[in-house]
Amino acid sequence: FILGDTCSALLLFISIMTMFMSGVVAIFEYDLKKIIALSTLSQLGMMMFSISLGLYELAFFHLLTHALFKALLFLCAGILIHGAGNTQDIRSFGGLSLNFPLVTVCMNLANLSLCGVPFLAGFYSKDLIVELACQYSWGIFVLLMMFICLSLTVLYSVRLTYLSFVGPYGGGTSISVCESDYSLVGPVVILSFTSLVSGPILSWLNFPAPVLIFLPVFLKWGALFFVGVSLLVMLSLQGLTYSYKWGAVSKFSGLMWFLPWLTGQGFSMKTLKNA
Repeated sequence: FILGDTCSALLLFISIMTMFMSGVVAIFEYDLKKIIALSTLSQLGMMMFSISLGLYELAFFHLLTHALFKALLFLCAGILIHGAGNTQDIRSFGGLSLNFPLVTVCMNLANLSLCGVPFLAGFYSKDLIVELACQYSWGIFVLLMMFICLSLTVLYSVRLTYLSFVGPYGGGTSISVCESDYSLVGPVVILSFTSLVSGPILSWLNFPAPVLIFLPVFLKWGALFFVGVSLLVMLSLQGLTYSYKWGAVSKFSGLMWFLPWLTGQGFSMKTLKNA
């Protein structure tokens, strides 16, 4: 509410491009921790997008729900890395659901919440942001980019699930079963429960009065439609998602669109080389 129209429009553009960039890069990434970190960057873009529309209370609400299921996602990733011989390359995973059935369920629960599947924690905040954003007259480009960014979230989440739990074994190191360690599994189970019930509870605490939203039918179902279509597309391209051979596009995405080099890495490397 402190931002003016110019600053809000600038923040809106930066937040949408942040969501788009992080979603595209995550699709081409193979490092498990980088994929989850890029997912976090995408959700930070969603929060800034909400703030640019003046929905700062919704941004804080999404911050709370996102903290819970993203913490669950990182803990599950840590257990997988620990049990798979300290490797982070998801190409060396495959079939982990047989060795980590509980972690598989909990991680997929966190991924579904991240995608905004109804009645999970992420749905209550993301869907509200999307529906209220549809009421603003920012133009078709903003709405289309918002739905595309939602689709990208589903794409890299399904890709991560397939390569890690469903796809063929990648020939990595031997898998050790570590689900018997309650110090590892205990927090995961607790956070899984919070990912199920925190959405409505935090919604009631943050918004004591219900939010009334008037939208056309195609916009009301737009988010769920894009989520469903993205899920079907990625499931139909399971073989393709295992090996991307797009050359320059893959390299361009892997280098984060050259943003690290442009924002200081190039200058620091040049300085250190001359030192």
